[in-house]
Amino acid sequence: MKLLVATSNQGKLKEVREILAGLPLELVSLKDLGLPALPETGNTFHDNAAEKATTSARRSGLWTLADDSGLCVDALGGAPGLHSARYAPTEEARRTKLLAALKEVPVGRRGAHFEAAVALSDPEGKRVFFAEGRVDGAIALAPRGTLGFGYDPLFLPAETPGRMLAELGPEEKNRLSHRGRALEQLRPILVRLARDGTL
Repeated sequence: MKLLVATSNQGKLKEVREILAGLPLELVSLKDLGLPALPETGNTFHDNAAEKATTSARRSGLWTLADDSGLCVDALGGAPGLHSARYAPTEEARRTKLLAALKEVPVGRRGAHFEAAVALSDPEGKRVFFAEGRVDGAIALAPRGTLGFGYDPLFLPAETPGRMLAELGPEEKNRLSHRGRALEQLRPILVRLARDGTL
């Protein structure tokens, strides 16, 4: 069966497909269906994920998975947080801006975490299942690694000392990432959905 992933971010879509590999689901994106991306106007990751999932489900008539996630840096009061994707116009510009904001912050005070909220909505947008994930770590002094996307080249997970998120292979990254952890919580529900076509 088809499952809409309510994103236009190809990096995110690729990651979701990797995490959910093995499930008999055909994952399609907003772009595949010619649907527009939705503005993120909620006050929490949870609110944004719910709005994207329910609205996109009603527009497409499909079960829909949506997430909202961001990087929260302790020394910046949790920024960029909800505004992670809009912190600057491009991924490179966002990384550059973040490094500039942390220029005077020493290595030992660069704690940060990635947070994700995932919502799965029925086609009518009436029933919604939620999951959340988090990975703790720190922001490095300079980017490193070519895997992943977004802020991954700047993020040092606490669980992989010395290695950036962008230096981890897909299997290792998806096992510890915020999005991977949230989607794993939803896996039993997605298994039932794939098997029965409904919940």
